Amino acid sequence: MWYVFVDMHIVENKSKSGKKIYRSILLRESYREEGKVKKRTIANLSNCTPQEIKAIKLALSHKDDLCALGTLSEVGLQEGLSVGASWSVYQVAKGLGIEEALGKDFEGKLALWQIMARVIDQGSKLSALRLAQVHAAGDVLDMKRGFDENDLYENLAWLSENQAKIERKLFEVRRGDKKPKLFLYDVTSSYLEGERNHFGEYGYNRDGEKRKKQIVIGVLCDEYGEPVSTEVFAGNTQDPKTFESQIRKVLGRFGCIEVTFVGDWGMIKTMQIEYLPERFRSITAITKPQIEALIKKGLLQLELFEEKLCEIKDKGVRYILRRNPVRAVEVANTRISKLQSMERYIGKKNGYLREHPRASVAKALDAAKEKLRKLKLETWVQIRDEAGTLRIERDGVALQEESHLDGCYVIKTDLKESEADKYMVHDRYKDLSEVEKVFRTCKAVNLEVRPVYVRREESTRGHVFAVMLAYMVIRRLRDAWTGFDLTVEEGLKQLTTICSMEVKVKGQKAQCQKIPRPRQQSQELLEALQITMPEVLPSRNLRVVTKKKFPVRRKSL
Repeated sequence: MWYVFVDMHIVENKSKSGKKIYRSILLRESYREEGKVKKRTIANLSNCTPQEIKAIKLALSHKDDLCALGTLSEVGLQEGLSVGASWSVYQVAKGLGIEEALGKDFEGKLALWQIMARVIDQGSKLSALRLAQVHAAGDVLDMKRGFDENDLYENLAWLSENQAKIERKLFEVRRGDKKPKLFLYDVTSSYLEGERNHFGEYGYNRDGEKRKKQIVIGVLCDEYGEPVSTEVFAGNTQDPKTFESQIRKVLGRFGCIEVTFVGDWGMIKTMQIEYLPERFRSITAITKPQIEALIKKGLLQLELFEEKLCEIKDKGVRYILRRNPVRAVEVANTRISKLQSMERYIGKKNGYLREHPRASVAKALDAAKEKLRKLKLETWVQIRDEAGTLRIERDGVALQEESHLDGCYVIKTDLKESEADKYMVHDRYKDLSEVEKVFRTCKAVNLEVRPVYVRREESTRGHVFAVMLAYMVIRRLRDAWTGFDLTVEEGLKQLTTICSMEVKVKGQKAQCQKIPRPRQQSQELLEALQITMPEVLPSRNLRVVTKKKFPVRRKSL
C-alpha cells in the first residue's frame, strides 16, 4: 500500500436539525492512495477564533513558499523595540529575587523598570521615560497600562515608603533561614544640584565638590559584599552617628541576634562599641593618633609592625598589627610628589616676585603657607622669606617622626580567639573593600547616583534605594561576563542591538513581536547569564509619554 499527499485545506460544514443550524470547521487532507484520491480529517478547528482560522488559511495558501508571506500586502513587518538588554536585565533581576520583593502590581513593575533603566542607561527620570519608548519595557514586564514621568517620580515615594518591607523580603528570598553572622558597613557622600534637598547640608565632601551641599549614604552589606540595605542621612552627619540605625535594622528588620559588624576606623568608635547588644561584636581599625598613644603607653612597639601579622591582647580587646610595605612606599612617594609640587609652586612665585619688584612678598608668603597647609606638609616643611625670596626648609627629624608609621595599621576587635583567629579578623576587615566597590560603581562607574536632582525626602530615599537594587544587577552581570573582554556597559550595548520584528496581519487587531535569533556575540553573552530569548512577545503598544508641564512639575520633586 502506498499514498502521497495532495492537498491540505479547511472545510466549513453546515448541518440543520430542526430549526437549529450546526457549523463545524475541519482541517482536512487530500491524498492519493493506490491511484485513488481520498480524504481524512486532521483536526477539528471549530473552537478556533475567526482570526486564527484566517491565519491558518493564509499559511496554507503559501505553504510552498512561506517567504512570500513577508511580501504579502496582508502581512506587515516593521522594526520593533529593542528587547535584548531589557529582557536580560529583567531575567537577572528576577533571578536575584528583586521582582518578587517588589511585587507584580503596577507600582512594583514601575519600580522594576526604574531599576532596569538605570542599569541599561543611567540618567534622569525623563531619560528613563524616553528609554521605555525604545526598549520593550511594557512588553517584557507585562504592564497593563502606560506611564509618564509623574508616575516615575511618585513611584520613588512608593519605593521609599515600602523600602523596609522590600529589603526584608529580598533578604528572606536570598538568605532563607540562614542568617549572616557578619555585616560590612560604610558610608559615602553624594553632592547635590540645587539648594533645597531635604537632606542637603554642607559637610565633608568625598566628591571634591566643596561648594555644593551633599547627602550622606550608608550601605550595609552581608559577608559577600552584597548590599542588604541603604539609608540616606543629612549631609553633615558624622559617620558614627549613622551606625546606630544599622544595629536596629540588623536586630529588627533582619532578625539577626549574633552578629559581627565590620567598619572603618571613623565608623565604629569606643562609644558605639559600648552600646552594642550583648551578642554583637565588632572589627574596626584605630587611628594614627590612637596607635601613637598605645605606643607611648607601652602596649605596642614599633618593632612589632612587620609584614607578618602580630597580635596583642589587652583587657578583652585584641589588636592585630601589620606594616604593609607596598603601602609604605606609596605613602612615601606621595609625600615626595607633594614636596616637588610645592617646590614648583615656590619657583613660580619667586619668578613673579623678580619680574614685579613692587609685588607683596608677604602676600606671596601667605599664599605659599596656605598651599603648604592644603598639601598637609606643614609638620616637616617650612616656607621662609629671605631678602624677598621664598625658601623651602625641610626638618629631617620631623620627617622621620612623620613617616615612622607609614604603611602601619592596627585592627581592633572584641571577638574571642576561638571565634576568629588573627588571620580571619584581618581578612574580614579587608572585606570592606567590597563596600568600596559598591560606592565606586554607584557613584561613577555604572550607575551615577550623583548628582542628585530630586528634593523631597521620599524622592531622595527612593532614588538611592533604586540605585542600590540596580547595583545588585550590575554585580551579577559583571560576575557573569568576567571572561569577556568588555565592560558591563559594552555588554548591554551589544544586547541592545537585539530588536524585535512586529508582525501585523491586515484586518487583524492582534499583533506580536517576533524575536530574531541573536548573533554569535550576543548569544555568548546570554549563555553566560544562562538566559534564553523568547521567540515572541505580545505587543501591547503602551502609551509612554512626557507631560507638557514637566519642567514646572519637576521643581517640586
